[in-house]
Amino acid sequence: MADCIFCKILNKELPSEVVYEDDQVIVIKDINPMAPIHLLVITKRHIASLNEVLPKDEGLMGHILMVGQKLAREFGIAESGYRVVTNIGKDGGQAVPHLHFHILGGAALGTKLA
Repeated sequence: MADCIFCKILNKELPSEVVYEDDQVIVIKDINPMAPIHLLVITKRHIASLNEVLPKDEGLMGHILMVGQKLAREFGIAESGYRVVTNIGKDGGQAVPHLHFHILGGAALGTKLA
């Protein structure tokens, strides 16, 4: 998608701080972190949101969670706790229409949703 900020990051048209990459996902540090550790696990294939995930993507979804778990360990937040979030649609707070998961931790996270 020509106007998608994450596609531009994937195509190296925009800078980012990459902390992990494989053939299915790229993980970057969020430029506006909401927690001391705030990573974005972004699918390399453009999928607009979780609503567009297909049965064939089941392996990709599991892979995303395993990458999140691995990075939580590497960033030292696995034991104290962390949050994995994906926002879907405008009312769900999705700012970029490209499937991505937030990994947040490094401090006690509040329970307020809005």
